[in-house]
Amino acid sequence: MDTIELAKLRALGTKDFKTISKEESFVPPWMFRHQDLINKLESATHIDQKRLINTLNYIHFTEGFVFIYFSHPTYEEGILVKAYPEPCAGDKIICRWAGNTFSKLQSDGYSFQQLIIADGQSILLVPGRIQRINSESLTIQLPTAGYDICQRRAHRYICQDIQADIIQSGIQVEGILVDFSPLAFCVRALPETSSPFVWFNFEVPTIVHLRKGKQILFSGLCRCIRQMNDIIGREIVLAPLEDKITRLKKAKIRNPRCQLTPTPTITFSHPFFKKTFKREIFDISNSGFSVNENSKERVLMPGMIIPELTIKYAGTLEIKCKTQVIYSQEEGDRARCGLAILDMDMKAYSTLTQILNNTADHHNYISNHIDMDALWKFFFDTDFIYPTKYSFIQSFRHDFKETYRKLYQENPEIARHFTYEKDGTIYGHIAMVRAYERAWMIHHFAAKPMKNKLTAFLVLKQIMQYINGAYKFPSAKMDCVMTYFRKENRLIDRMFGGFARELDNPQGSSLDLFSYLLISKDPQGRELPETWNLRECTDIDLWKLELFYKYQSGGLLIETLGLGKENKESGSLEALYGEQGFVRELKTYSLTHNDDPVAFFIVNQSDVGFNLSELLNGIKIIITDCENVPWNILSTTLSKLSAVYNSDRISILIYPSEYTELHRIQVEKQYQLWILNVARGEDKFLEYMDQNFRMRFK
Repeated sequence: MDTIELAKLRALGTKDFKTISKEESFVPPWMFRHQDLINKLESATHIDQKRLINTLNYIHFTEGFVFIYFSHPTYEEGILVKAYPEPCAGDKIICRWAGNTFSKLQSDGYSFQQLIIADGQSILLVPGRIQRINSESLTIQLPTAGYDICQRRAHRYICQDIQADIIQSGIQVEGILVDFSPLAFCVRALPETSSPFVWFNFEVPTIVHLRKGKQILFSGLCRCIRQMNDIIGREIVLAPLEDKITRLKKAKIRNPRCQLTPTPTITFSHPFFKKTFKREIFDISNSGFSVNENSKERVLMPGMIIPELTIKYAGTLEIKCKTQVIYSQEEGDRARCGLAILDMDMKAYSTLTQILNNTADHHNYISNHIDMDALWKFFFDTDFIYPTKYSFIQSFRHDFKETYRKLYQENPEIARHFTYEKDGTIYGHIAMVRAYERAWMIHHFAAKPMKNKLTAFLVLKQIMQYINGAYKFPSAKMDCVMTYFRKENRLIDRMFGGFARELDNPQGSSLDLFSYLLISKDPQGRELPETWNLRECTDIDLWKLELFYKYQSGGLLIETLGLGKENKESGSLEALYGEQGFVRELKTYSLTHNDDPVAFFIVNQSDVGFNLSELLNGIKIIITDCENVPWNILSTTLSKLSAVYNSDRISILIYPSEYTELHRIQVEKQYQLWILNVARGEDKFLEYMDQNFRMRFK
């Protein structure tokens, strides 16, 4: 007899006997210890014969079984014998015995009492009359009505292949999940691990992990309702202690929830048993949603993880995600359940956010298919591509156009763009790209007037709400968000720089000033003097760089660039870019004088024009000894490293910016690099923007 059969019997509240292998000829019956159910027939709901027949035919169709209840002539306790019903067209039902159980019991004088059907939530008792009985089957004359005795507040389901770990004060018992309802579930201890139960105090809470293999599906405190011992081991029935869990720290500003029309639905295969469920969504944000369940048909338990759930909208759009049930609140005969989205891929997340943003304002768009002519017109109209910048990109404008066509029309995972549009005309634009392993860069922020609307703030609000939901997802790989801006741009400096200065915690948000210049490739290939050397960074070199930057800035630059990890991890980012038809490489070099590192070169490579200022396709220099590194040494080093680039002019960022002042080097401009650690500072940044720019996030 398998676990499913044992558990289905348990739904009736009976005891189980030892599992019998298929080779053994005798399957013992189960003892029936709920005589009180029989005694309550007068108060039970009547079930007419037609419904009984339909129920029996459904059991036959699904290859299920029933129980035949016999009473013993001597002992008070009856027994249950498993049987399979045949198709039923009239008032007679034939039930075939499971194995040859009855023939072994026939001589003991057992008498028929009831046909019993247990469906997990209710019990149907059918007091028919025997017409024929033999060693193979039983024929019963059905009564005009049966009895429905509802015993459970919620349906109980039979579980398969779910392991259970019960832990209390360092003592652990392993078992299997036998059956489940959101109110309580039953665990059978494995015989070889059940002995530690002697040390358990079942009057105090116990930690329970439910898992499939190594995948945790539930972990939480539970109380013991009851425990049972029989000849096949020990069982314990547990109930979750909490109807609400805390998944993330409480945020003052949360992305808004919407009630959508048409109403979205969710479908999912329950993680504890093989059954698919469908529920309607009450309200939803890009971080989670709530659904309503019939109290008696509940299947969602706080703390339970659903590895794959599908959100369906308008009957056609499907969005897959991983979720966890956060709370369950009973409201009359309904239960409101809240689910947090634990993870989804960026395309699915963008689709969901697009639906929600479009509900608030139908001019909002995320990574939509853009008319490229409209985009170019917008960039030139807003002076985003100003004459000096165009003179830099015009020589490779054809490659530049192709790069942007792929970015804006093929919708790759590595980039997202946000626009505010009306009738095909773009009024606001901002974009972000996954620049490093765990960091995204905001760029290409531009806007033009649209009547009385501040379109710059509208697209900025879009991207901030997007980040506020996305960074929590492991697949987003968004530990940090960064952006470069000119010091002279007072509005942007107030937004990003003002926040960093007000926060006054460079580990939450940092500002670093870089000098920016363009250099021409040197075809002569000059050599460094004898005491100077260029090499790929060693671990010790990077440690010295980290010490210098920590002393100089204390910010997030080294963490954001992932220096020291690129050799181990960057393959995933390079491969991701490569799969989508783009280039992304990062290498670090150290310039040494008498074998002591004095400057570091971060060589970034990407597609030409991926960023309009080529900030991801140039060389970033961090100089640890500004006074003693001559410019001619730096320029010679740059000429050696610039050979990897196809363009004639290479963009250079130098830190600290004081170096160019000290050596009187003419620069194009200066850039502030703003970095936000989203886990530490995103909530504070939204509050800052809400208070100072009336962004209305709350």
